[in-house]
Amino acid sequence: MAKSKVLVVGGTGYIGRRIVKASLAQGHETYVLQRPEIGLDIEKLQMLLSFKKEGALLVEGSFNDHKSLVEAVRKVDVVICTMSGVHFRSHNILLQLKLVDAIKEAGNVKRFLPSEFGTDPARMGHALEPGRVSFDQKMVIRKAIEDAKIPFTYVVANCFAGYFVGNLSQMGRLIPPKDKVYLYGDGHVKVAFMDEDDVATYAIRTIDDPRTLNKTLYLRPPENILTHTQLVEKWEKLTGKELEKISISDTDFLASMEGLDFAVQVAVGHIYHIFYEGCLTNFEIGEGAEEASKLYPEVQYTRMEDYLKIYA
Repeated sequence: MAKSKVLVVGGTGYIGRRIVKASLAQGHETYVLQRPEIGLDIEKLQMLLSFKKEGALLVEGSFNDHKSLVEAVRKVDVVICTMSGVHFRSHNILLQLKLVDAIKEAGNVKRFLPSEFGTDPARMGHALEPGRVSFDQKMVIRKAIEDAKIPFTYVVANCFAGYFVGNLSQMGRLIPPKDKVYLYGDGHVKVAFMDEDDVATYAIRTIDDPRTLNKTLYLRPPENILTHTQLVEKWEKLTGKELEKISISDTDFLASMEGLDFAVQVAVGHIYHIFYEGCLTNFEIGEGAEEASKLYPEVQYTRMEDYLKIYA
């Protein structure tokens, strides 16, 4: 069976650039949407040109030009959107409604992967304000997709290692602390961590797989399900240095939200649900969903002790 042609929307973003590379690596004819809105952003342009050198095809299109989106979509079988949904960057989740309209009109798309790649929004109806806006908006997109009867796969990638592992899940930093580490609660809640390159690899694996059609794909490989304490212990073993550990109660953690700017309040809420509530792992994967490492055992996913070695 011929491999699907892929259009990546948001290909210069944090996860999007990895999706582009994974699509090319797995032999798909890969298109990347080139939006005129990049203007004079030379870094984004150079990244797009680097994709072109690697074999990707650039296709012009704008969210302000419906016809251009429809024309771009008609070139491919699969559309993957990776537009940012985090508030400390740009937050463009609802722009996907225009993409849904284009896919519906084009009528040729066999699979759409919307911008998800985090916590499953379908399980976050109870989420705290203001962070719940991210989940609510993703559910708006899901409803639009399903109402339009567009074939889909929702990729739930859980915690990106770049944001949660290299810093030992400490807020306000991206590298490991030197002397002390703050543990959320007792540090024993299980969390799922993923190398971002592996997220992209699994996402591309799904697009021609009938087992993931109209389903949610959870990325929860067993060796990457760790407690906060276990993550810290892996770093201590790697460096040979024990860190001072300070536990933060859930009450104190939530109280720290007061007076913070909007984006940080969103992050605090999300971390609360992940590390105190266990929202990534406190349920069984049931009907209408699959787990990536079980479907694709051939993928040699990165273990977090290996991921941490670059920081040592």
